[in-house]
Amino acid sequence: MSSSIATTDRAISPGSLVLVTGANGFIASHICKQLLENGPGTVRDINRTSWPVPFFNSRYGEGSIELISVPDMAADSAFDNAVKGCAGVIHTATPVMQIQDPNVAIPTVINGTVNALRAAAREPSVKRVVLTSSSTAAASPQPNKIFTIDPSTWNGEAVKAAWAPPPYLGVQRKLDVYYASKTQGEQAAWKFMEDENPDFVLNCILPNMNIGEILSIEHQGYPSTMSWIKALWGGFNGEGEKDLEDNPPQYYVNVDDNAVVHVAALVFGDVKRERLFTFAEPYSWNDLLAIFRRLYPEREFMDDIEGLGVDKSVVANERAQELLKRLKGSGWDSLEIV
Repeated sequence: MSSSIATTDRAISPGSLVLVTGANGFIASHICKQLLENGPGTVRDINRTSWPVPFFNSRYGEGSIELISVPDMAADSAFDNAVKGCAGVIHTATPVMQIQDPNVAIPTVINGTVNALRAAAREPSVKRVVLTSSSTAAASPQPNKIFTIDPSTWNGEAVKAAWAPPPYLGVQRKLDVYYASKTQGEQAAWKFMEDENPDFVLNCILPNMNIGEILSIEHQGYPSTMSWIKALWGGFNGEGEKDLEDNPPQYYVNVDDNAVVHVAALVFGDVKRERLFTFAEPYSWNDLLAIFRRLYPEREFMDDIEGLGVDKSVVANERAQELLKRLKGSGWDSLEIV
């Protein structure tokens, strides 16, 4: 990073302990990296696998990270032990399109979110909570349509579609249930803050498609949206990949840029009660294919996809970019750098 955080600007002190839920995941692992490089101090991770301990300790020293088991984040008091002594909490863990039944999927996300907030409210040391929401908590991708996304925007259409009567089948239904879980999960977080008025500050990050470095392919494989890039590289020929070809154009963000904004929302004292949109620029599969061809001219890739359209949404991402520049020293990484 080209800039530092002055002690007077900090909401939490240097050397503080921060809880990150699900740090084996794509976004959360990069949040841990950014915290250890530029943030408060040490990280406590809720995780089902142990690889982050040797990985981060080898980079940042012994004791950089510790693991705490939380078998079910939707269970009452799930996070109470994990938050002990923490100054900040970054709640990133969430089921991603694992269940199509909204009666199961959506309450799981809501309960996990509220449990994290409730645990933070019971721990006097917690000063900040950052929730990883989603671009789809504001709106679903809508190619060729001009519309505005800002802090007042919510994805009510996805909620309505997700809760429609069964059968709970099809790709679009699965997407709508996921979108609705993120929408209603974030809404539940803000309602908790209004009803309970805890002593900590809550900020929410709404990222769009994350792409970038995978910290450990051995242990993470091609996690989350990086599986989309792998599928495109292979021409969408793998099992279950064909549906991705129809994935609409939207915005991308470098996963490290997204992680930096998470850290900024945690540590900067002037960031309070904000919804921050980590949207860099619009992209499509054809944009990525053009980059592939330019970087790997010796390899043959699939033809451009006809009729993709363009994401024409106007997103209020200025505040997130301002925080990125303040902490990183520059703006969004380009699609090719990613």
